[in-house]
Amino acid sequence: MAWLRDPDRPVLLSVVFWVVLAFTVAINVAMVSSVLDRVLFFATVVLLGGLWLVMPWRPGRGRRLVAPAFLLGTLTLGLTGAVGTHAPLLLIGVANLAFVYGMRVATAILVAFGLIMFAVGPLFYGATLVRALTELALIAVLATFSMGMASAVVRARQLADRVRELTVAEERARMAAEMHDSVGHHLTVIKVGLENAERFRHRRPEAAWEEVHQAKELTVAALADARRWVRALRPLPLNGHLGSDALRLLAASFAGTGVSVSFEVAGAERALEPDAELVLYRVLQEGLTNALRHAEAESVQGTLSFEKGKVVLVVADDGKGHEESHGFGLSSLTERVRALGGTLTFGNASKGFELRAELPS
Repeated sequence: MAWLRDPDRPVLLSVVFWVVLAFTVAINVAMVSSVLDRVLFFATVVLLGGLWLVMPWRPGRGRRLVAPAFLLGTLTLGLTGAVGTHAPLLLIGVANLAFVYGMRVATAILVAFGLIMFAVGPLFYGATLVRALTELALIAVLATFSMGMASAVVRARQLADRVRELTVAEERARMAAEMHDSVGHHLTVIKVGLENAERFRHRRPEAAWEEVHQAKELTVAALADARRWVRALRPLPLNGHLGSDALRLLAASFAGTGVSVSFEVAGAERALEPDAELVLYRVLQEGLTNALRHAEAESVQGTLSFEKGKVVLVVADDGKGHEESHGFGLSSLTERVRALGGTLTFGNASKGFELRAELPS
């Protein structure tokens, strides 16, 4: 049922749709019309209301036939007693086609509709040529505004997606360098230790076995680091998931580590900026990793709360807490959260350790 509160649906168009639809109904009720016309009119109104709730606003989201069905419904509304007030609804339908099918398809439909109006008006409605041209010019002006708005939104979405891709790519490059330093250091020490063991194997066998034992322990640590970085290097849009879905999948990726991880969302979810989305992803990752490596926790709870003007992520575990000062990971996260105008707090709670990030939204 998430599509009922589709974050891709432009708020301005939603307001215009319901206001125009209510205004059209009010005018029709005040008019004198036959029972059949009244039934057809209200059936069309109900149909449009239902289609509006399920209309997609991005390509590739499914339900693509809803867009042309909505446009057809607006045309039907004009034939069943809308008295011209359906024009904004028609343009909204064309804007939706631009979102779902692209600007060329929407433009072609607008041109075809204008030609049909110009041809049908004088023939079936007794309109003069001048009146037909006037109405066509009005529709053209409104259509230009509608298409311009749709084009701006589509362009903004493309830029936002590009920014998200570049942000994730930059983050992955930074983490790859850190992975090279951490895992590479372990492997270098292991190599030196095994070379020493090979050199000592005849003259000092006990020292050789000590080097082998140390190499074995470092191998375990290197494997743990490698697994942690593999989880970290997964792209933020996990199989097309963003926002809370990406965080939920990140929490689920810690299954089988011996720590019970749960994640929940509180409040009505809103779309976040790519930088904020990525920082929250790293905060949850840091909280889960610390609970797994240092806290000796049995369970970790992550909570993403959408509050007025801000979004809050809390990661709390039931471990032993932190006795030492915070490390590089938390220091780096603190700077990144502060750069976005937010705050990051952490410390021992009544039981365990709690990490809390607040970002403006």
